[in-house]
Amino acid sequence: MAYKYSAEIKENCSRAVGMSLPISLKQSIMVCASIRGMSVDKSKEYLEAVVKKKKPVAFTRFNKDMGHKKGIAAGRFPVNACKNILSIVKSAESNAQFKGLSSANLIVSHASAQKGPSTWRFGRHRRRKAKRSHIEIVLSESKKQESKKSTLVKKENIKSEPKKNLVSDKNKKSEEKNKTNEKINKEIKK
Repeated sequence: MAYKYSAEIKENCSRAVGMSLPISLKQSIMVCASIRGMSVDKSKEYLEAVVKKKKPVAFTRFNKDMGHKKGIAAGRFPVNACKNILSIVKSAESNAQFKGLSSANLIVSHASAQKGPSTWRFGRHRRRKAKRSHIEIVLSESKKQESKKSTLVKKENIKSEPKKNLVSDKNKKSEEKNKTNEKINKEIKK
């Protein structure tokens, strides 16, 4: 099935999509916002803690008449949404491993929730729509590990170079200034 992501997909990325999931759109938007930018391991731990009701999800939107949680303002424990999003994160991680990406360096670069189809509930629930959401998760390799390696190489190159005598350089410059000043003074006296 062809699906167009709302984020740019590069070579070092893996992705996964959940279509028409039976979860609240508002809750899934806040869960996606909370895991965006996290490493995969941290996001999985966080989602599992929300499912166990150990950590709440901060609701910065859709929080009218919502209770206060410790450490954050308004928050809730959207268990059903977190279970579904956790399965999508795990799927994206396995896709990354299949592509040959290192799972230790993966971060959640894109996580978004969109409105799914508005279908009627089955049974005798008249005029009641079911909640449906599309979730898309994109994981990418972080560049932090690469930058650490490059700084180590730079430090080794700096250490291998012999240190210059900075004092003698300053003395040479000051002597040159003195000579030029003396020449100027002699010309002024003539």
